[in-house]
Amino acid sequence: MAKPFPISPKHPERICWGCDRYCPASSLACGNGSDRTMHPAEMIGDDWYLHGDWGIDPLIAVVQIVEDPEPQG
Repeated sequence: MAKPFPISPKHPERICWGCDRYCPASSLACGNGSDRTMHPAEMIGDDWYLHGDWGIDPLIAVVQIVEDPEPQG
């Protein structure tokens, strides 16, 4: 099973995104060896997952307003 793909990582430039190992950019353990694969947010922008068919279902936080119950007394 592949690791979950982060939608908005804090420092995408520190990691190679070419496979599900997510190696440090200086390591490249998968055998790429030449250069790291960039995260889509680095190339397209922070809203990269909204455009195109990436085959992922991002978790979107939903805020639900709850009314305070009437005071009992």
